[in-house]
This record gives sequence, C-alpha cells and structure tokens, in this order.
Amino acid sequence: MMRRRIFQILGTIIPNSYFGAFTGKLIYQGNLKSFCVPSLNCYACPLALFSCPIGTLQHFIIIRQIPFYTIGILGVTGAVVGRMVCGWICPFGFLQDILYRIRSFKIKIPSKLSYLKYVSLIFVVGVIVFFTQESWFCKLCPQGALQAGIPLVIASEEIRNLIGGFFVLKLSILAGFLFLFVISKRPFCRLFCPLGAIYSLFNRISLVRLKFDENLCTRCNECVTSCPADIVPYTSLNSSDCIMCWGCMRICPEKAISSEFEF
Repeated sequence: MMRRRIFQILGTIIPNSYFGAFTGKLIYQGNLKSFCVPSLNCYACPLALFSCPIGTLQHFIIIRQIPFYTIGILGVTGAVVGRMVCGWICPFGFLQDILYRIRSFKIKIPSKLSYLKYVSLIFVVGVIVFFTQESWFCKLCPQGALQAGIPLVIASEEIRNLIGGFFVLKLSILAGFLFLFVISKRPFCRLFCPLGAIYSLFNRISLVRLKFDENLCTRCNECVTSCPADIVPYTSLNSSDCIMCWGCMRICPEKAISSEFEF
C-alpha cells in the first residue's frame, strides 16, 4: 500500500511541477505542453507541465485531424498495463482513495452503472464535441475545476470578473463528486472517466494482469473488502473496473491471486 501511495504522490507532483506559476505566469505553455501524460491531468492547471490526453483528443476532434501520437500513447500504455495508470499514478484517483477513508455512511455503486463511462467517452468526448466544436468534457470535468478553475479564479482578478453561471455549474459538479468520493469507492473512475473507459478495453489483454488460482482460494472475501472498485476478484478478475492496484493480491492470505507479464 505504501509503495502505491508513493507512486500516486509522484504521479500528482511530477506532471504538476511548474512552479513558475507562483511568479505570475499562470499557465505554462512551453515545449513540454506538446506531450501528454497517460493519466487525467488538466492542461489549464497553473502547475501543469504536460497536456491531458482527453483534452488532446477533443482538440483533434474539433480540428478534424487524427491524433496519432495521443492514440499511440494510450494504446501502448493500455496494452502494457491496462488500467494500472488509474490505480497507481492518476491524481484524481489518488484523491478519491484519500477521501473515501473519511468516516461516514457508505454506499455501493451498482456494477451495471459502470457502463456510463463509455457513454461519457463516446458522447461527451466524441459525438457532442464533434458537432459543437467545443471541448465539453473539459468544460464539465470536476478535476479541471479543482486543478485549474479554482486556482485560476483565486489567482487572477481578470478571471474572477468573468465568472458566470457555468462556473457555478462546474463547481456544483465538483462538489457532487467530492461528496460521492467520501461515501463510495472510486465513483468518478467507474461512472464518468473516459480515460478509464479507454484503458478498461485493454484490461483482459494487457501484458500486466492478474491471475487467479482456484485451488488456493478459500472464499474468505478479504480481497472483496479491500477492492477500491467493489469487484469480486475471484469471479471478475481483470474486469473493466479493475484499476490494477494489486490490493487483492497483497491481502490474500492464501496467495491465490498473483500478477505477472503475459505474452
């Protein structure tokens, strides 16, 4: 668990280490912005050094070009590690893990609702952007509100003067998700994240995936309790919701779950 936390912290800090923002240059626009990280990370964040893959996809949809580089990054990442990016380096996934530790009543998200992330990918990132030529996922993204919207409003009086009803809507979406983060496991990843939807397509075929030994399993359900995506590993191993955190593998007393490269 500590090793994963270290990777999550690094996955949050390294892409967001443009400290020139504190000197008044609000958004970095140097050469590094030509590259996108494999995780969700807002382009407009004052500290961001790199682009967001979903924002990049929307940009190319708007200008009617094929984003070969971005597709290559996502394809290679997914083919090698599947959704491991979600479990190990995504800043918003890290936030969800932390907030869920707050003591409160908890609810379980029905597994059937996980298909909503594909709706988000196809329609919010794809179809609607194509016809409106507006980056609608970026406009609605709660991570963008947290990473970019709020800091920019605090830092710039000019931006504060532009605040309208849409910014209130964006903050309301963020507030709703923050509440869900406290009471349910990884709701953004499972219900809305289009990047998670892309990586989930690779989970069953990626080089890194989990293996299960039926002969060793005693159905103690320790793995079920520890899973941050409410998966039953011994029946749904490598499912589309699995974020490859390896929590089930670490906690299994019988070592029935393992991970290795598959060729």
